[in-house]
Amino acid sequence: MGNTLLDRLRSMQTELTGIRQDIHSHPESAMKELRTSSIVATKLKQWGLTVTEGVGNLGVVGTLKSNIPGDQSIGLRADMDALEIGEKNDLPYVSTNFGIMHACGHDGHTVMLLGAAKYLSENRDSFYGTVHFIFQPAEENGAGALHMIEDELFDRFPMDAIYGLHNAAGLPVGEFAIRSGSMMSAADTWTVTFRGTGGHGAAPHLATDVTVLLAQFILSLQTIISRNIEPTDPAVISVGAIEGGYFRSLNVLPSEIRVGGTARSFTKGVRDTIEQRMKELAHGLATSFGCKADVVYNREGISLVNDVQSTERAIRAAESLVSAKSVFGNIPPIMGSEDFAEMLEHKAGAYIFMGNGNNSGALHSPTYNFNDDATIFGVGYWISLVQQELQNKLRVTTL
Repeated sequence: MGNTLLDRLRSMQTELTGIRQDIHSHPESAMKELRTSSIVATKLKQWGLTVTEGVGNLGVVGTLKSNIPGDQSIGLRADMDALEIGEKNDLPYVSTNFGIMHACGHDGHTVMLLGAAKYLSENRDSFYGTVHFIFQPAEENGAGALHMIEDELFDRFPMDAIYGLHNAAGLPVGEFAIRSGSMMSAADTWTVTFRGTGGHGAAPHLATDVTVLLAQFILSLQTIISRNIEPTDPAVISVGAIEGGYFRSLNVLPSEIRVGGTARSFTKGVRDTIEQRMKELAHGLATSFGCKADVVYNREGISLVNDVQSTERAIRAAESLVSAKSVFGNIPPIMGSEDFAEMLEHKAGAYIFMGNGNNSGALHSPTYNFNDDATIFGVGYWISLVQQELQNKLRVTTL
């Protein structure tokens, strides 16, 4: 089935590439995906799906029923938003929106799910039940999934399970990777503001110096991981930004300085420990330096946990498309985060990675670009999954 299906999908390659590159050229950041959601809705309507727009603000859901009625249902989700990054690719379809680009491949995610919708709409005898094609806004700020859930996604569009897919830089085209259980980490952000008196650099003994305090705090942060977290529990604390009075005058000790970053973990216990110890270190060190500290710790997103049975089904679908040797079913956990985790909190399902090859930059870099050669593998995975899960109990037809 796999080779035959991929051969059929190659006839769609030119059309899908055109749609993908158009979306790439007109990227829209979180909760601004007006043009993208309009393109999605228009295409789905052209292909005969029932389309619901405005789900969770800018989300689109296309519903497709088989010719032979069935009770089973499945949800397939793709994200549509771009990032606030200036593109540095030399492409004929480079971003035309200054400072915004598809640096995470969501343009590819969108077109792969569109391709599956088109194919299945033309082959409604190849499955038995209902497919909900879910196009989500605002994955990058972690709000899109929750917006759709709060807009009663799972009540309005009943489904037995939900599945997601993400392109993976460095993984060869035609390969897939997944694991059951915790696969991606929770994502938190934090900021700490230290306040002192400031003073003249020639008389530091007359000042409470937040600069030295900041240096001590940054070094101490890593003791949370090395001394407060179980060695077998993955966790990361990274410093991402520092703001303060630097370079206004090289003779001045700043009176206020702020540092911020991210923290990643997989369990509530580790998350609690990181937050607690960060606050204790900030306040304790500030007191020892005669300063004050304000700590803001935000829990942005939860850990993504793949259902065991759904993971097995995702693996079978991928293997039917490419072969068992091209599907890695027990990859190590990843410290990146993904708001599809919120959907998996409400519905059993699984999230899988698909190879994007080695020819683009890293994810979230200004040179990233989705690989159009990978498109048919994503489309094929979605089709294989639907045909596998929504089988006609009396007569299974695979086209």
